[in-house]
Amino acid sequence: MSSEREQIRRGFEQAYREAGDVSVETDVDAQQRARRQRELDNWSLERARAIAAEEGIELNNAHLQVIHCLRNHYLEQGPVEHGRELGDMLDERFADAGGRKYLRRLFPEGPVAQGLKIAGLPIPGDTEDAGFGTAR
Repeated sequence: MSSEREQIRRGFEQAYREAGDVSVETDVDAQQRARRQRELDNWSLERARAIAAEEGIELNNAHLQVIHCLRNHYLEQGPVEHGRELGDMLDERFADAGGRKYLRRLFPEGPVAQGLKIAGLPIPGDTEDAGFGTAR
């Protein structure tokens, strides 16, 4: 009986090796992250500079740090339901530079609304709150 099982196991292993890995990605989080990565790949620094210019902002490294922070957050977490989540995250991330005041100097109409627009990301509807800037 044992040798019969061993023979079946070896046959299965051989068939598996011959077939190759034909697995299908079933990890929903990985699939969503891959989709978000494809969305992010459509963005370019040139496009961001053009949008920023329309907003009256000349992008520098400080702006780009915030934009990349927003884009990384989107890649890892997906779109947010409320702008406050991003505002709090940015405030914490840039606390050493001055937090919300620092971010407001970089993005006068709001680091969440203006930052997301320049970053090419979806803007939550509640960013019309004066603390975030107005989504247009």
